[in-house]
Amino acid sequence: MKAALLSGYDKNGRNLELRDIPKPEPETGEVLVKVSTAGVNPLDNMIVRGEVKLIVPYSFPLAMGNELVGTVEALGHGVSAFAVGDRVYGRMPLAKIGAFAEYVAVDASALAKVPGYLSDEEAACVPLTALTGLQSFDLMGAKPGNTVFISGGTGSLGAMAIPVAKGMGLTVATNGNGRSEERVRALGADVFVDYKKQDYVEVLRDVDFVLDTLGEREIEREFSILKPGGTLVSLRAVPNGEFAERTGQSWPMRLLFGMAGRKYDKLAERHGQRYRFVFVHEDGAGLDRVAALMGDRKLEASVDAVYSLDEVNSALEKVAAGGSKGKTILRI
Repeated sequence: MKAALLSGYDKNGRNLELRDIPKPEPETGEVLVKVSTAGVNPLDNMIVRGEVKLIVPYSFPLAMGNELVGTVEALGHGVSAFAVGDRVYGRMPLAKIGAFAEYVAVDASALAKVPGYLSDEEAACVPLTALTGLQSFDLMGAKPGNTVFISGGTGSLGAMAIPVAKGMGLTVATNGNGRSEERVRALGADVFVDYKKQDYVEVLRDVDFVLDTLGEREIEREFSILKPGGTLVSLRAVPNGEFAERTGQSWPMRLLFGMAGRKYDKLAERHGQRYRFVFVHEDGAGLDRVAALMGDRKLEASVDAVYSLDEVNSALEKVAAGGSKGKTILRI
């Protein structure tokens, strides 16, 4: 079968190689999935550049790809939640990615059945971003009526995180290019700040939570709109000691992350706030929960561009360039 492989880290980025590798066999608890589509994400480029190797150390050659949609082709021993022919989607397990391939053997607990109204391309927009939003809001301890600011919510993350937040009963504020305001408000955003006309720090005050998607250059400003006792969860800054402890890292890694994240912990401590870092993990049950949170409202997936597996490097370049209006998809 064909798969897109990474041969080693490169801080400047490097091309994946399309190779023929053996078709996997599902082990106990796993499902063999024939992949139809896969989402392409900033995380994929971060892995190529070695930016997450302290969190998840990979071996090479590495089959790339973090989220998939496909059809169950075979069941490993002990799997009863799925049947051959089921259409499934999921975020690949952290330690065993590989969605940029014709087949994957994946732990059944990482998968959920695709809602029937989503096409394969649309479904590939959902797992990583929806779970990122859900896991971030859970980490915040968000409750109905709370206010959350999602920085830069006009891209593929916002397309999932905003409706998930609304499904949880949150009031949502976000910012971005004014051309996207109508679409983002339709997703459920209550407050939209056009960054070309206004600065969000002059508009927002005392929000309960911030979901940071921009990293170091914005965190201090984001803390300034957070109320005392509030929580900022970052996807793009650095892990801290709390993250290392929560994810069961070794003592050396706890010390390392504790030092790396101390700057942000101190920023938070000034006003009794909390800094948290999230690295989204697989969770099939979480995907079922996301669908349930929507109630009668359907998941709305925004596809920006579709590439073939042979064009995987062009897809990664597009994602790296930014400015996306939705998810970049590989059709396998």
